[in-house]
Amino acid sequence: MPRSEQDILDDCQAAIGYQFRRPELLRAALTHTSGANTRLASNERLEFLGDSVLGLVTCALLFERFPTYHEGDMTKIKSIVVSRKTCAAFSRQLGLGDFLFTGKDLRSEIPPNMHADVFESLVAAIFLDGGWETAREFVLDFVDPEIERAVANSNEHNAKSLLQQVAQKEYGGIPRYEVRDEQGPDHNKCYKIEVVINGYAFEPAWGKNKKDAELRAALNALAVIEGTDVPYPSA
Repeated sequence: MPRSEQDILDDCQAAIGYQFRRPELLRAALTHTSGANTRLASNERLEFLGDSVLGLVTCALLFERFPTYHEGDMTKIKSIVVSRKTCAAFSRQLGLGDFLFTGKDLRSEIPPNMHADVFESLVAAIFLDGGWETAREFVLDFVDPEIERAVANSNEHNAKSLLQQVAQKEYGGIPRYEVRDEQGPDHNKCYKIEVVINGYAFEPAWGKNKKDAELRAALNALAVIEGTDVPYPSA
C-alpha cells in the first residue's frame, strides 16, 4: 500500500532529526520538477538558497578554525566539502531519495544530481523554518567531519612542500630523499626511503612507488620534528 504524503513527511522528519513548524517547506524541498505542477512548486528555488547557506556555514567554519589559511587554501577545502558529489553523499546518508516526490518515470532510481539537489533544498527549508542557528547546526553535523578529512588529505599531499619550509627554517638545509631498500619485481617494486636533512636521517618509510615512499617519509620527518608518533614506521 503506497504511503500517504503525511507518512512520507513524518518519516523524513524522523530521519533528519528535525520537526518542521511549517511542513509545507519540507514538502517543497522534497518535490522534484517531475513531480510538481509548475517549476515554481518544485525545490529549485530552495536549492538555490540552500547552496548559499551551505557555503556560508562552511566558509565561516573554515575562517574561524584555520586562521593561518590563505583564501586559496580555504577555497580548495570548501570546493571539496560542498561539492555536488559530497552533497549527494549527505543525501544518501539521510536516505532522502526515499522521500522524494517525483514523476513516475523517476521513481525507480534517483541519480546523484537529484540527491545533491534535495540535500541543498532541505538545508534551505530548515533555514527558513528554524532560522540560521538551527540550519547551521544541521549543516555542521555533515560538513565538520568532511572539513577535517579534506584538511588532513590536503596536509598530507603538501607534506613535502611543508617539510622543505621547515627544514630551511629550522635546520638551514633542504631535505634529501634517499632510497634505502627496494623489494619486488621491476614492474611492481616497493621502495624504502628516508629523509636526510644536514646529515640527520629521519625514520624511513615504505611506499608502493618512489613518490608514495617520499611522501610518507616526509610525513614521518614532520612527525619527528613535531614530537609526535611517526605515521609510517618502517619496521
